[in-house]
Amino acid sequence: MVKYILSTAVILSTISLEGTMKLTSPAFNHNSPIPPQYTCDGADISPALQWTDAPSATQSFALIVDDPDAPTKVWVHWVIFNIPASINNIAENMSSSAFTQGATDFNGAQHYGGPCPPSGNHRYHFTLYALDTMLNLPARATKRQLLTAMNGHILAETTLIGTYEHKKSK
Repeated sequence: MVKYILSTAVILSTISLEGTMKLTSPAFNHNSPIPPQYTCDGADISPALQWTDAPSATQSFALIVDDPDAPTKVWVHWVIFNIPASINNIAENMSSSAFTQGATDFNGAQHYGGPCPPSGNHRYHFTLYALDTMLNLPARATKRQLLTAMNGHILAETTLIGTYEHKKSK
């Protein structure tokens, strides 16, 4: 029992040395509705995002935005990678040339595609990864290719979840 308690104390102190990376948005809170301007019911622009407490060994960040509630598969709304470690935010309506963007499920488009669920209220996962390297991937890489390239290089990850229900015309 003493070994278990000591092991737990060592693990907890190791985890707390650098804190826990956190992703937030000034546009919406975790598990709260995404404002319409960031969806197909509005301007369909990307929301501002900011993060804190990345591990000190971080060399780059990657971001995947997807909808696990889509009817046929997890729908990919945005893929960005090789965000330099010196960056801790993404501006609202980010330019498509600011960072390397991968392919989305919007016919392979390389830009943010906002929420537009066919029915019901969906959850949108904005997952940020801190990586110990820059990735050797071409623009238009898919989420699957990105996840494969990140394998063994993820130092930390955090997810901000927003919700949205499409405002269908009456």
